[in-house]
Amino acid sequence: MTVNTMRIIDRWAGIPLCFILSPFCWLADLLRSAKTKKPDTGRTLFIELSEMGSAIIADPAMRKLQLEANAELFFVIFKKNYKSLEILRTIPEKNVFKMNADNFLPLVADVVRFLFWCRRKKISTVIDLELFSRFTALLAFFSGARSRVGFTSLHDEGLYRGNLVNKPVRYNPHVHIAVNFVSLINKALGLFDNAYATVPVPAEELWLARADIPASATENIKGKIRLLYPEWEKEAIVLLNVNASDMLPQRRWPQENFATTGRQLLKQFQNIIIIMIGSPAEKDYVQQVTEMIGDKRCINSSGFFSFDELVPLYSVSNLMLTNDSGPAHFASVTDLKVFVLFGPETPHLYLPLGGNAEPFYLGLPCSPCVSAANHRKTSCTERPCITGISPVIVLGRLNNYLSGQNIS
Repeated sequence: MTVNTMRIIDRWAGIPLCFILSPFCWLADLLRSAKTKKPDTGRTLFIELSEMGSAIIADPAMRKLQLEANAELFFVIFKKNYKSLEILRTIPEKNVFKMNADNFLPLVADVVRFLFWCRRKKISTVIDLELFSRFTALLAFFSGARSRVGFTSLHDEGLYRGNLVNKPVRYNPHVHIAVNFVSLINKALGLFDNAYATVPVPAEELWLARADIPASATENIKGKIRLLYPEWEKEAIVLLNVNASDMLPQRRWPQENFATTGRQLLKQFQNIIIIMIGSPAEKDYVQQVTEMIGDKRCINSSGFFSFDELVPLYSVSNLMLTNDSGPAHFASVTDLKVFVLFGPETPHLYLPLGGNAEPFYLGLPCSPCVSAANHRKTSCTERPCITGISPVIVLGRLNNYLSGQNIS
């Protein structure tokens, strides 16, 4: 199913379902004293279906619960996004439920399987990481868990999903999403009573673990790079991620801007190669930019590296320029320097963790135009927030970084 189809179903089916089920939910919570009892976090399920990058951003929160409550962690995610959980391996695969969202009927079948899976796993608490999704609120309720922690709009209008969340935390749109995620954990730990997350979240709680990359994986990547570019010896590697997911295509920096940047980098630095990255489905789009750059030191690797090989690739590279999308967050588990182009989203909420990411962001009066309040949907087609980022500005900062690394 397309992202827009999911949004439509979530609105037109999700709202009435949440309304109908709310009285039953209230009664069940009353009989189980669910609102007054401290959550039993011994077997906690996290729900984050649609955002691969969020699975990385949520990792510090999950590790905090694991450390402070000795919790066994479980996760439900769309099957196509599961690989993002394998990067840091915080949750073993046997504790992950992968949901098929390609078509409506397989999704319904997986929802039924999910209900039985939750009961076999004896899930005691659910933490819903999604921003006001009615579908995930329904999953949390049907999981059978006594405690269901998730975001609430509180006094804000809209974003209705009944009272299916019985341990609500007010979503704060003015702080980084990682802070919001840790606040959900603090609620589950019983550190504050009402919906306002009054417990501070210090910077050390947002520390992101580094991926464990075997030496064999690194050597394998170096061999594959030589297959792409046989002349490669010790040239620095610059990665360009020119695409973005269909969830928010407005995030794409124009192809000609990437091409201008790539050409100038190759002209300025003789001791670099550019590897264009992307999935097999993005190969044609990426190839267009590769041909616009028109240099043998620029190689289209779309579909060449498997997902499991991306993190080792990042670890042997020197720099990545990317749209605001999954690879920016996947790279944050390595030491790779990442420059991220933000347009309809904002780095104040979604800059990758790890300390190695820097944003390009114009901060126009209309920015950000996507948020939890509109389910991250925008009708803007001109996109001055992203098209207005000049290649000159981008090149200036990339040149400074590469020069500072003594790359010539």
